[in-house]
Amino acid sequence: MKINCFELGSISRYRGELMGAAIIFVMLFHVGLPRDDAFFGLRRMGNIGVDIFLFLSGIGLWFAWTKNPSIKDFLCRRFKRIYPTWLVIASLYYIPDYFFPQIVDHSGACTGIGNLIANIGLNINFWLRTELTFWYVPAIMALYVAAPFYMRLISRNPVYRWLPVAMMAWCIVVQYVVPLNHALGHLEIFWSRLPIFFIGINLGQAVKENRQLAGSSVWLILFLFAGTLAVGIYLEQARHGTFPLFLERMLYIPLTVTAALLAGKILPRSPRWFNWALRFVGALSLEIYLLHYHFVMRYIERLHAGYWPTFLITLAATLPVAWLLGKAINKIFK
Repeated sequence: MKINCFELGSISRYRGELMGAAIIFVMLFHVGLPRDDAFFGLRRMGNIGVDIFLFLSGIGLWFAWTKNPSIKDFLCRRFKRIYPTWLVIASLYYIPDYFFPQIVDHSGACTGIGNLIANIGLNINFWLRTELTFWYVPAIMALYVAAPFYMRLISRNPVYRWLPVAMMAWCIVVQYVVPLNHALGHLEIFWSRLPIFFIGINLGQAVKENRQLAGSSVWLILFLFAGTLAVGIYLEQARHGTFPLFLERMLYIPLTVTAALLAGKILPRSPRWFNWALRFVGALSLEIYLLHYHFVMRYIERLHAGYWPTFLITLAATLPVAWLLGKAINKIFK
């Protein structure tokens, strides 16, 4: 049977659908489930949604940079998309969290007025003590700052495209070199996501030019996808809590890339309504990420409705609020 080639351009073509799938995976990951449930390992794999976001972001940043290689314009456009929404949600979370911790039943993350202001402005407690409430936002903003310098570097010296390999080695160093682990180990969730983001940037030009992989590569792609998925599920189901999480996130790298390639084959054949729904959710992924758990799901879980009802109720309740928030922010900061 002849298999058509894989077009790398499909990753960009179906970016919206992939973003929608990624945020759904993240939501499924956040719904609580007992450790002994047969679905526990697969549910934990929803964490890969973050890696999909970072991979697609890296590709998208290359597109934007090659259109207009101005660091100032590049950073302004990126922060304009995230920062206003972040300020609204961070204020709604951290201000009540600081002044009325008993009423809102939050974490009490802010330790003083200065810390409160820094947390709203920069989510400083993520960097200082791994406060993970909205960790993806400070992480992606830091990557946005680094990205133009990396893209300028690899444009002039392509050999530096190998830096993601050094980033993988860095994860091992931080984990097992004791002084570094004491100083920087609390940011493992950030270090272990660096490689996939910069690999996305590395692939940006190939995606932009719609380069192709021969149809015969399907067996390698399927092997990597099925193999890394199976090992990831096994680790979470049978060995959860017994290994450093960065090891599993190294598996996420081939799993993310191969999943995106396979999606490029599946999504053109999906029903139109299905693709539209994923694109709609994907367009609101930032708002959904910021809203769904701390403002919706943590209250829905008190109903003890079960895993899938909790997810579906949370999604149904979050979507309209996310849509209204996106419209309001766009109107205010137009």
